[in-house]
Amino acid sequence: MTKKELIKRVQEKIEDYPAKDVSYAVQVVFDAMTGALKRNERIDLRGFGNFTIRRRRAIIGRNPKTADLVHVPRRKIPFFKVGKELKDMINKSR
Repeated sequence: MTKKELIKRVQEKIEDYPAKDVSYAVQVVFDAMTGALKRNERIDLRGFGNFTIRRRRAIIGRNPKTADLVHVPRRKIPFFKVGKELKDMINKSR
């Protein structure tokens, strides 16, 4: 599902609001989530899952084409862990 499809589905559920307002609300939610992750805060959506930031240590990698050693600096990556309710719901649908 793309962001555009998400906006369309939300607007189908709440028909009283125009697509422009729904689009703005979805963007506000995404901005709030992005801001929280930038501040190293955990986002916990009950029944869905949680988003956290994980830290990767610096490593020495290898370029597969040239076999040259490459320094890969330490970095942060977003991580999503699915919630039990969502996992159960997906597995029941099989």
